[in-house]
Amino acid sequence: MKQESPENTAVRSWQSRLHEVVYESHTRAGKIFDTTLLAFIIISIVVVMLDSVEELNQTYGQFFFYMEWFFTIVFTIEYILRLICIRRPFRYVFSILGIIDLLAIIPSYLSFIYIGAQSLLVLRVLRLLRVFRIFKLVHFLSEMRFLYVAMISSLRKISIFILFVISTVVILGSVIYLVEGRTNGFTSIPQSVYWAIVTITTVGYGDIAPVTPLGKLIASFIMLLGYGIIAVPTGIVTTEMAIAAKNQKQESQACPNCGREGHDHDARFCKYCSAKL
Repeated sequence: MKQESPENTAVRSWQSRLHEVVYESHTRAGKIFDTTLLAFIIISIVVVMLDSVEELNQTYGQFFFYMEWFFTIVFTIEYILRLICIRRPFRYVFSILGIIDLLAIIPSYLSFIYIGAQSLLVLRVLRLLRVFRIFKLVHFLSEMRFLYVAMISSLRKISIFILFVISTVVILGSVIYLVEGRTNGFTSIPQSVYWAIVTITTVGYGDIAPVTPLGKLIASFIMLLGYGIIAVPTGIVTTEMAIAAKNQKQESQACPNCGREGHDHDARFCKYCSAKL
């Protein structure tokens, strides 16, 4: 059997230690890395938001510029570390988390490419894209993957429920159109369906309102129905979340080969690439 050279063993040992810091959170170094990264993400989002305030931009614009590039460099280093400590980095590059990490840093570098009369407008768009760094927070939600399972499990039930709501507002919109008519602002069935949607969701813009006693009675029924409807999807998702949290015990351990998480607590191999955990 062919034995690994000391150089390869040293490289793997170095990658394993780096992998524990970058991808794992059960070690002290991993917790410090995650906490620091979380703080940088939140602060960078706040900086971008404050930079959009004209008064603050005029006063602290230069400071915001330097802070933005500081965070861009930090996230770039983090992205590179995530690539070099796993054996198959391209799997991470094209994963959802990898794409999110890339989108968090690429707007700043793209600002060097667009030069010309319209550059300021482009920079505004790229600066707005930096707000989407908030999606990097998904790195810290590995313990709540049961939420994703609950949403998938309840998708069919919620779809049927939404179909029922759509049918209800179409019927009630048509009824209120017949009762109120064009003279009271209900000029068409689509307009009346819009009013029914606004009413059943308890938004109540007030741009259209029934005038006749029967119309007000129908509106009252729709308002009360709306309160009941709000509770239905909440109950469905909550039930599925409880079931998922009870049945699905997952670890936050990341695969050293592809970097993906969400494995069962007793798993010995990655469910995505079959590498040994």
